[in-house]
Amino acid sequence: MKKKIFSILIALSFVLTSFIGAHAATAAKIGFTYIMSGPLSAYGQFAKQGAELAIKEINASGGINGQQVEGYFEDSTGKADVALRAIRKLVYQDKVDILIGLDSSGVAKTVVPSIEQMKTPLIITHAATPDVTGSVCNKYTFRISLNLAQNVKAAALIAKETGAKKWTTVGPDYAFGHQSWEYFENYLKELNPAANFLPKDQVAFPPFKTTDFSPYITKVMGSKPDGVFISLWGGNLIDFVRQASSMGFFNGDFKVLMSLGGATEVLTALGDKMPEGLWVGTRYWFLANDSPMNNSFANNYFKEFGAYPSYNAHGAYSAVYAYKAAVEKAGSIDKMAIVNALEGLKIELPTGMIEFRKGDHQAVTDAHWGQTAADPAYKHRILKPIKIFKGVDVTPAVADTGCAM
Repeated sequence: MKKKIFSILIALSFVLTSFIGAHAATAAKIGFTYIMSGPLSAYGQFAKQGAELAIKEINASGGINGQQVEGYFEDSTGKADVALRAIRKLVYQDKVDILIGLDSSGVAKTVVPSIEQMKTPLIITHAATPDVTGSVCNKYTFRISLNLAQNVKAAALIAKETGAKKWTTVGPDYAFGHQSWEYFENYLKELNPAANFLPKDQVAFPPFKTTDFSPYITKVMGSKPDGVFISLWGGNLIDFVRQASSMGFFNGDFKVLMSLGGATEVLTALGDKMPEGLWVGTRYWFLANDSPMNNSFANNYFKEFGAYPSYNAHGAYSAVYAYKAAVEKAGSIDKMAIVNALEGLKIELPTGMIEFRKGDHQAVTDAHWGQTAADPAYKHRILKPIKIFKGVDVTPAVADTGCAM
């Protein structure tokens, strides 16, 4: 009797092991790392929704080369050490085949050098510092979203059209804010040699944890500029706009450009409190591209989540589909095969056609800017009119990025 029971247990164990092994062999594992908690968690939640929609669509259509897709989500909290631990867990414990995510430029710049050691491809969908596809680039790191240099080049082209000459800035006091101002100065000087820029002691770089922006608003208004370039984002930008409105900031004679003011998260939070007529940028705008793919994405996202997709939702959604295209191109989920397949990959996304350049792995993608406007069909401001800057016109040459693979 004991021998019979033992034989049955052995047989069951074999069946269970075979089932688990077969399941593991037919699953493509994707690890996601975003800010999922704290004041900037809306960005992570939008990204998670975009990723989940893509996975749902792909699995419903048969998966990737017959393999179902599994998503593993980790919270970076916006801190480099936490993000690095989360990514290591995804790679070494969860055994993911590819990494997708990262919100903060500071976090990305710290994390990216470790990606090469992990020998796992990473597609960045949000963090915008040029350095990750520039000075600290590596063969395993790609970025599918618009980077800082691309977005700011578009801002400079708009700034030139405004005719404003004396410029100042308000930006977060870390890499993203300082680099945004540096690129804006360099691009606008080239486009309009008559433009001038206030010195560092007269511009405003509030710390990332700032909640009271009134001293910085007063400082900027007191400098009497012709134009203000604002690179604040997320909760910082929302707080700034609310406080600046109450202080008459937007009633001034100067032009205002917000490099990420067109983010759906920001527009939704502010509703009708976002002033009209401001030039704002975004890495994706759900009304910019009247293609079947974009209309399907925006409609499906709204049906699923009751909101319009943000650029972070679009970034995560698109990265999953880029991975699918790379697996199908390579015929394998082998990590090095995916890296090789992503290099030079051209793929149509809701935002339009993009290409991962071989030289630096930056996506050549369009930049979207527009003026804030009220529309009775929407509870938040939309961009109208909208300007679309072609990726080839705003993307620096590989030789100018500092990337050396």
